[in-house]
Amino acid sequence: MELDILDGDGRSPEDATEAGSYFVSNYPPYSAWSGDQVEAAHRALSTPPSETDHRPLGLYLHIPFCRKRCKFCYFRVYTDKNSSDVDVYLRALAKETELYAAQAGLQGRDFEFVYFGGGTPSFLSSEQLKRMVDRINDHWNWEAAREVTFECEPGTLKKQKLETIRSLGVTRLSLGIEHFNDDVLERGGRAHKSAESLLAYAWAKEVGFPQINVDLIAGMIGDTEVSWKDTVEKTLALDPDNVTIYQMEAPHNSRMAKEAREAGTVIPVASWSQKRAWVDYAFTLFEQSGYVVSSAYTLVKPQSHEGFVYRDALWRGADMIGAGVASFSHFGGVHFQNDGGWDGYTSALLARGTLPLYRALPTNEHQRLIREMVLQLKLGRIDAGYFREKFDVEILEAFAQAFCSLVDDGFATIEGDAITLNRAGLLCVDELLWRFFEPQYRNAGSG
Repeated sequence: MELDILDGDGRSPEDATEAGSYFVSNYPPYSAWSGDQVEAAHRALSTPPSETDHRPLGLYLHIPFCRKRCKFCYFRVYTDKNSSDVDVYLRALAKETELYAAQAGLQGRDFEFVYFGGGTPSFLSSEQLKRMVDRINDHWNWEAAREVTFECEPGTLKKQKLETIRSLGVTRLSLGIEHFNDDVLERGGRAHKSAESLLAYAWAKEVGFPQINVDLIAGMIGDTEVSWKDTVEKTLALDPDNVTIYQMEAPHNSRMAKEAREAGTVIPVASWSQKRAWVDYAFTLFEQSGYVVSSAYTLVKPQSHEGFVYRDALWRGADMIGAGVASFSHFGGVHFQNDGGWDGYTSALLARGTLPLYRALPTNEHQRLIREMVLQLKLGRIDAGYFREKFDVEILEAFAQAFCSLVDDGFATIEGDAITLNRAGLLCVDELLWRFFEPQYRNAGSG
């Protein structure tokens, strides 16, 4: 298969990758959340669950440490902390989960899913991982969880550490390989090399995780047709259970966006058209090998795939407690975020013994409907019947203008209750979702 290559280096003025956040992960946008609303989060947490409330519950544990900060990273991460600092943080994390376990709204509820994210969870040593989980297990555990996901940077792994990770109950290992070209990895600020990715994958297979996911990014700095095709082919050869492919973006606070601003140059990343062509190429090759496109970013091998519990639960309104510095939560219809500073987060927990909540936003029924609708559109298909049953709303009528625009622009088809995005719509879905936003949020920053 030949790639649809643009002229020159793949950047054109009309769809160049500019500074900003493209990926839609929540609704209403984070810029609408405020410190004035934090009390709404406390009220939601202190309200006992009703007998008719059957929302799944998940736990996200933010491990904010990395060996290096990638040039495209915009998360709250630290590359300068020693082992003593790490232990302080892990004690704060355990204290936070203890405080949540005592909340009335969480009594009698088990975790449906747990997600170790970062940062780099695999930055922690085996002993640090064991101590962290032992401390959390004093108050909560995830024995009933259907899925426990753990993100890894390949260069931080040895077989023994992977054995420790598996012993924690991890069912889905996600390897942040990103690319198989060492020059591209280096230019993007990644700490690992492709040889380490191959070793880590082989060890993970030997340890025997039920699911192994490979993360890739299309259009990193220096990416070319040759390097991308090689990356796709090497990933195919690994035969992972599932693959996640993101299109490179340049958030305002990322290092590459800052460097471009200071130098007065364009951001050295392929255009959106180029990146979509590359993801389409990858999707097509994986499909030819028996994989199925599961969302705008994911492919799965049907015979070994066991579902995405974390994704599917969140995109259908599950509650999730996000523990860790700057972590996001969604509970009882209220969004909230933790303090984003090291001192603010750790001192709230270890000195004052209080939840480190920073900002929040209570949502109404209409906003919760929009949130589920736009997130589920990332699957490439939604069912109007689901929203009719859950929200008593005919979305094809309530959002007629937005849905008609998707059809008129050639991105979607509608047959009965089934709304389906075609490949073109799926590859640019994050640019389409604003059509469903309330007017006051259509030009809001992601914040």
